[in-house]
Amino acid sequence: MGWYCYLQNTMKFPFNAKVINHIKTAPLNVGDIVEVIDMADDDVCEHEMMVNIKLNDDELAIPLKKIAAIDADNKTSEAIDDWHIGQSDITAS
Repeated sequence: MGWYCYLQNTMKFPFNAKVINHIKTAPLNVGDIVEVIDMADDDVCEHEMMVNIKLNDDELAIPLKKIAAIDADNKTSEAIDDWHIGQSDITAS
């Protein structure tokens, strides 16, 4: 839960992000712009860091590794980059 606390305490919501990888469970395409409104609940993030996005009149949790910040502040962008780098280190092992 260290990553969850770091991201929750560092990222400033809301911000816009671009979908950078296909998300099988979401009606989104690579290149779509989404509004990230907050972290998903900690119980949803046990195996993957998830963020809630606004989708039409609802909210949807999507993996943080599938988006890139567009207009986030520097700390938020850095936190997302840290997560992406941490994930690429895990998959490279």
